[in-house]
Amino acid sequence: MISTATPINENLRLGALKSLDILDTKTEKEFDDITALASFICGTEISLISLVDNDRQWFKSKYGLDICETPRNVSFCAHAILDPDNVMIVEDARKDKRFSENPLTEKEKLVIFYAGVPLVDKDGFALGTLCVIDSKPKKLSKRQLDSLKALANQVTLLFELNKRTRDQEKIQNKLKKRNEALREFARVISHDLKMPLANIITTTDLLKLLLKNRLDKESLEYFEYIKSSSFSMSDYINDVLAHYESESLIHNTPEKFKLNDLLQEIVDLLSIKPDFTINFPEDDPVLECNKSALKQIFFNLIGNSIKYNDKKEIIVSIDNSMDEKFYYFRITDNGMGIPNDKLDTIFELFTTANAEDRSGNKGNGIGLSTVKKLVENLGGSIEVSSQEKVQTIFDFSIKRSN
Repeated sequence: MISTATPINENLRLGALKSLDILDTKTEKEFDDITALASFICGTEISLISLVDNDRQWFKSKYGLDICETPRNVSFCAHAILDPDNVMIVEDARKDKRFSENPLTEKEKLVIFYAGVPLVDKDGFALGTLCVIDSKPKKLSKRQLDSLKALANQVTLLFELNKRTRDQEKIQNKLKKRNEALREFARVISHDLKMPLANIITTTDLLKLLLKNRLDKESLEYFEYIKSSSFSMSDYINDVLAHYESESLIHNTPEKFKLNDLLQEIVDLLSIKPDFTINFPEDDPVLECNKSALKQIFFNLIGNSIKYNDKKEIIVSIDNSMDEKFYYFRITDNGMGIPNDKLDTIFELFTTANAEDRSGNKGNGIGLSTVKKLVENLGGSIEVSSQEKVQTIFDFSIKRSN
């Protein structure tokens, strides 16, 4: 028996093998199908997907064999990877000086015939082999060898595909942890800043009251500016928190409710003034879906219809329809409208359509981004159409729960 030599690029080869994160993993049907097919095509008792590790060969898939690994120093595959470009064929191992006295050949009589196709990755490293084995001498036809090579190519493609999938899962897990950290950061910031902002607003009102007879008009305007800026900052903090908490709304259990009851809750929350008219759907349908998420969507859209409206009388109309798979909603207002050059970016985070709202405040571009995120997480889509100074229409859908 002749001990196997070590490939000249052994350290790099082992690094490439370890990067697959495949050693000692569970069996997978895709690989087992390949080894079963290889044995069937070649008419052999055994077929293996063998990976040559530092001091062992480990079988990712095995057909006709119970053991999971053997020492590298008795491995046929360790010889095969020395020549990555060619199939290693041993028709009768008892007559081959490399394998005479090899326990797999001489004692166990397990490997008499061997044919192994090196599994070469995209960088040229031979990681192991797809091999077929029999306990008696054998020859393979050209068609069988070509088929074995084709199956080996599929193995290397599966390795690469699985690696990409695992890499994507790692990236997704990192992003998930980062988003959770951002959400917690937003929650803490919201909590820590709300009280100081409330104190600023209260103190401003108190100072105005105490000093009203000593301050001129310009000074009083500065106090108003401080107060309005504080309210704007408070709204910004609330919107940031709502954006990061919107993901948690998606996991709420679907429930049955009347659409108009939900809309009335939103009207009450928004403290609608007499100059506002909202037209509910006439049929008042019963819906079954994620009520909390839908409420947040309507709250943001109706709120925007009020804020970005330059008419004396604000009019908002809500329509709905449904089919077997989706609920469809339309919100139409008679507000400022959205410029054509903003329609394609209106749902992007921190993008605003108008310079100022009805009260002269500048928006923060968070609300519509939150709406889009919620709608898509509910399996739907949202679109906007608008005519400046005339109207804006939001059409969105969400999947039905039934």
